[in-house]
Amino acid sequence: MAERVQQPPAKRLCCRPGYGSTCRQGQRAAGATCGGGGSGAGGSASTQGGSSKTQNPESLLDIAARKVAEKWPFQRVEERFERIPEPVQRRIVYWSFPRSEREICMYSSFNTGGGGGEEIGSSGESGDETRLPFRRGIALLESGCVDNVLQVGFHLSGTVREPATSSEPELVCNVSVSFDRCKITAVTCSCGNKDIFYCAHVVALSLYRVRKPEQVKLRLPISETLFQMNRDQLQKFVQYLITVHHTEVLPTAQKLADEILSQNSEINQVHGAPDPTAGASVDDENCWHLDEEQVQEQVKLFLSQGGYHGSGKQLNLLFSKVREMLKMRDSNGARMLTLITEQFMGDPRLALWRQQGTTMTDKYRQLWDELGALWMCIVLNPHYKPEQKGFWLRQLRRWSGVDVCPLEDGNHGSELTNLTNALPQGPPGNPDSLTRPHRTVFTRAIEACDLHWQDSHLQHIITEDRYTSYCYHDNLDSSLFDARGWPLWHEHVPTACARVDALRSHGYPKEALRLAIAIVNTLRRQQQKQMEFFRTHKK
Repeated sequence: MAERVQQPPAKRLCCRPGYGSTCRQGQRAAGATCGGGGSGAGGSASTQGGSSKTQNPESLLDIAARKVAEKWPFQRVEERFERIPEPVQRRIVYWSFPRSEREICMYSSFNTGGGGGEEIGSSGESGDETRLPFRRGIALLESGCVDNVLQVGFHLSGTVREPATSSEPELVCNVSVSFDRCKITAVTCSCGNKDIFYCAHVVALSLYRVRKPEQVKLRLPISETLFQMNRDQLQKFVQYLITVHHTEVLPTAQKLADEILSQNSEINQVHGAPDPTAGASVDDENCWHLDEEQVQEQVKLFLSQGGYHGSGKQLNLLFSKVREMLKMRDSNGARMLTLITEQFMGDPRLALWRQQGTTMTDKYRQLWDELGALWMCIVLNPHYKPEQKGFWLRQLRRWSGVDVCPLEDGNHGSELTNLTNALPQGPPGNPDSLTRPHRTVFTRAIEACDLHWQDSHLQHIITEDRYTSYCYHDNLDSSLFDARGWPLWHEHVPTACARVDALRSHGYPKEALRLAIAIVNTLRRQQQKQMEFFRTHKK
């Protein structure tokens, strides 16, 4: 039903081969009772909107559509089935919008507001937080400033009115949001916001869809609507569209008409036509919208301020945002850290300090240390695929090989212990590697790429609360358990602590706590042995 060519995201080609007029009428009749013109079924709508659940069980259609909407790109559904009834399409489209406010909050403020439920925060808080886009968006929503909300396929649009103030007139913003598999993939607002985070108007529209889904007019992708029209209806549709927006679209409409009428034009060599409301293609990356250009510009601006005007605090807030994304298991965490690192590596002060033989400031040094620690957390993700780790390894080696890359201990060559020394999962470290002369801030992250999580004893520690020697009589190795039967983990302490930090950073607090307890028990046992050795030889 859909064929893909190289097109911008969310504008994949859509066509309907093999469909006849009888199929069109059947589809139209089948969809008349599902979702109506504006919303989905009442029970599922109330569930998504955060209201109390009704006593009626959820329909099998909604259960299946919700799961498909989370995992499958809609193009895959179209390719898998020759014909998809309109009610099924409506429910998949309905459930494809994000259902939690947590991610929307994460992409519109530095702090998540602390709430643990679906709806986070309120507009009643005072202070600086009220100026955050997320708080302002909530205030606009609760003030009834969101109007004309329409969902066409995987595209949401509406207007958000910013009330007039004593210094500024009323502002009406046209907002549009594209989404796919419960993630917002693109945002547009006429306010012209230039920031890393979503503006308050995007937040207000998105929260309107999350909290009041039953009040949103829902339509299928525009290609489905056009498919239901005959020739006369299509011609009337196009002519009315051009009449309403003739000053904006007439030149483009004439250009497209000329290309379509030309037999040898490129547009006629492609089967189907792009549809910005039909969702992303199968090969498109499924991740939340992140304005890469603004991230780069903001980091470059903060670095250019040289530690003044709170720029160091702003950069630390960006690092905290990366950790927040990692905790939510959001792929944009590594993506954002890559953008930050590129700007740090391009800082002209690095070359200047190297030429002058001067050291960087302590605050700047701390920023580089945090950068290296974050890369340690990323490469130690226990669920990263080997190809992903290989990609980060090549990236880290490229940065580490740059002449101006800061050294691990500052600007003085030091003999620091190799991270992978004394690991239980590989051969002993090479003594020559203990005195490597050139260790950069990325060296430990590079070495961490050699670590893995496949050790069976380690897996038992982090996954089981009651893992003791009494439960596993087949393994009587005393080095794995203490006298009480609790598990031990023998590893270079900084390496083991890096594992704990990685587990916590990637949203595995229970696993991190279990491993931390095993490390503490190991240190206690080593301390006891050393005390016994000391007492024995003291005489």
